[in-house]
Amino acid sequence: MFSRILIANRGEIACRVMRTAQKMGISTVAVYSDADAHSMHVAMADEAVYIGPSPVTDSYLRADHIIAAALQTGAEAIHPGYGFLSENPGFVDAVVKAGLVFIGPSADSIRAMGLKDAAKRLMEKAGVPVVPGYHGEAQELVVLASKAREIGYPVLIKARAGGGGKGMRKVDKPDDFAEALGSARREAKSAFGDDRVLVEKYIAKPRHIEVQVFGDNHGNVVHLYERDCSLQRRHQKVIEEAPAPGITLEVRAAMTGAAVKAAQAINYSGAGTIEFIVDATEGLKPDRFWFMEMNTRLQVEHPVTEMITGLDLVEWQLRVAAGEKLPLAQKQIPLNGHAVEARLYAEDPSKSFLPAIGTLHHLAFPASVKDGTVRIETGVRTGDTISPYYDPMIAKLVVHGADRGSALAAMESAFNDTEIAGTTTNARFLAALIRDEGFATGDVDTGLIDRNLAELTVPAAVDAGAKELAILFASGLLRKPLTVDPWTALRGYSHNSNLAYPVVLEEAGKTVRYSVTVLGDERYGISGPDTAAELRVRHEPASWHVTGKGINLRAKAITLPHGVAVLSRGAATTFTVADPFLLAEAAGNAGDRLTAPMPGLVKSVRVATGDLVKKGQILLVLEAMKMEHSITAPHDGKIAEIVVENAQVKENAALVRFEEAAVLD
Repeated sequence: MFSRILIANRGEIACRVMRTAQKMGISTVAVYSDADAHSMHVAMADEAVYIGPSPVTDSYLRADHIIAAALQTGAEAIHPGYGFLSENPGFVDAVVKAGLVFIGPSADSIRAMGLKDAAKRLMEKAGVPVVPGYHGEAQELVVLASKAREIGYPVLIKARAGGGGKGMRKVDKPDDFAEALGSARREAKSAFGDDRVLVEKYIAKPRHIEVQVFGDNHGNVVHLYERDCSLQRRHQKVIEEAPAPGITLEVRAAMTGAAVKAAQAINYSGAGTIEFIVDATEGLKPDRFWFMEMNTRLQVEHPVTEMITGLDLVEWQLRVAAGEKLPLAQKQIPLNGHAVEARLYAEDPSKSFLPAIGTLHHLAFPASVKDGTVRIETGVRTGDTISPYYDPMIAKLVVHGADRGSALAAMESAFNDTEIAGTTTNARFLAALIRDEGFATGDVDTGLIDRNLAELTVPAAVDAGAKELAILFASGLLRKPLTVDPWTALRGYSHNSNLAYPVVLEEAGKTVRYSVTVLGDERYGISGPDTAAELRVRHEPASWHVTGKGINLRAKAITLPHGVAVLSRGAATTFTVADPFLLAEAAGNAGDRLTAPMPGLVKSVRVATGDLVKKGQILLVLEAMKMEHSITAPHDGKIAEIVVENAQVKENAALVRFEEAAVLD
């Protein structure tokens, strides 16, 4: 077994690998960029090496820097985690050439499955069912459009390299094909350095079911059952579970048998995932699933497999890479209960899921982590920053139950007990998804989220009393004094009349003034525009209890640099507090200009200065967090100025300015 390994990744997967390695007595080496200098994975490692500036192209994708760090620190092997260089055969070759062990499959296996078109041709030869489509080499628009017509609309354009839904577009009619192809190619080129695509038949009611496989260097291959990853948005997984709802022993046998056959066809060694697209129109059938692709690495959702089998897949990876045989034979691998995983992101569902950059001023996870019901996979702590350089995942919440119903109940409870303040998250969206009637009954497919998106992303109503608690907290009257003396004990006391404490909130771009008075022990009055409340506020062990007319709230209050966050039932409501003596008008998009919603690269500009545009027209495409975001005209107008193509812009940077009072004929 290895004595020291280097993890060529960051965030939660780096921390995940380190936990197992340290449990096995293996020393760990982390690598980090400027943005990650004080990150959790650096703190966890036995040693850490700086590899470059924050952009991934200058750090985590620098194979030469990573290999040099491994050699410098005496590491014997490199674990790639997932993403970055994990499925790069050139990196594997370089690791092996340097005399190190790559903890994963061979470069040949990665090459065999790295390009979707070639992989599907290989699977057809191995007798594995493949979805109908065009997987050829010709890439001309006229050829691809012709093949799409032959296949029959709707079709799916897919980047032949990479994964994660990048470079993937559904096309419903021929007129939309060229635009969708151009967008898919640009995104694929940016994400994978390869803009070639394939075209496949779009399955009307598809489920995404994948099988975890494992091989060793002694010819053994096993499966560790299936995972259902059908709940997706923009072709990226949101919630995963194992086993798949509604699967029969017959379907499982057919699917896992095909997965093992696929892995055997390329002499696979290590952890891998065979992904299938399933036609669920008439339920799960043994002849209605097709090979989609293989991920030649550990998956983000591997914890659900670990929860139902009781196995440590990272430990298996390390043992196989060290030359050992698989720890268990197929018949020895257990399947117990049901597990669900949800990906908690810093993103705003009400704004098309734009990543939300910010500091995690408060982060707390469920106490049930201690009893094994809930498992948290994270790479951040309170005080850490969600930066624009990397995936904005905060944590993966994983739960286990005796059956699917108890697992879903445990997940809802886990959301309610998770506290995050300082950035917007998708927690409420995930909780709404767990409660969705179709999902709860197991009637899932990859279109469920899009069909119900409006209902799932409705902004939750602010809890009654949340604003009042924020105002009281902002006044300073609820905060524990630093000293105990008669003066602090009499805060709020006035001899002749109630002393008023001013609080100013910024609401909808305007400043609103409130006044807080102390009415007695644990009793306060709040007055403001259309507000007059008398409240009783008690401090309980883990929260504040606010009662009054129409108010009965238990919540936490967290001080932020420019406001107060009220945490209740797993959600945070943030109130911006203004300095009543130094008020300034709120910045933002005025009627005559558009600003960048987040840092990014201007990928393409669709209009020019002087152009007349219509409301909803795409003006430019901003690439951020490895995804393309279309910036559209909020109203009819004439372009006065527009940012140049390939410009790197900061959040709130000016993108477009319209001429005032432009009139379109």
